[in-house]
Amino acid sequence: MAHRIITQVVFTGARILGKAVRESYQHAAATQKYAAATQKTGGVGFASNNITMEEACKILNVGPSKMGQIDLEFVTERFKRLFDLNDPKKGGSFYLQSKILRARERIEREVQSYQRMAERERELSEGFKPKITKD
Repeated sequence: MAHRIITQVVFTGARILGKAVRESYQHAAATQKYAAATQKTGGVGFASNNITMEEACKILNVGPSKMGQIDLEFVTERFKRLFDLNDPKKGGSFYLQSKILRARERIEREVQSYQRMAERERELSEGFKPKITKD
């Protein structure tokens, strides 16, 4: 009778452990696929892609971007001030410092993308004018 109970406990434990291992493997595989897809689309990784423009503006306490029209000098000034205030050596938080850094990077990426788009639009409106040199 005791050997039946022991056998049932062993098999039940093995079944539970097997399910847990299978689920963790599936989760790891999905995470790896997501990371690969993120890198193919030009993303740097998980940390820098998960912040929205609205959240970045709130973190740095700047107005929302309207077609990339944000004063980068003001953003840089806010960044420096908040980054220095949250220095871990002065009793600040490394986590907050990293959020502030990611917010500044996100705003700069947004402004740069609008600048590139405006440059392309200007180029298209002016037409293609190659520079010809005489040899």
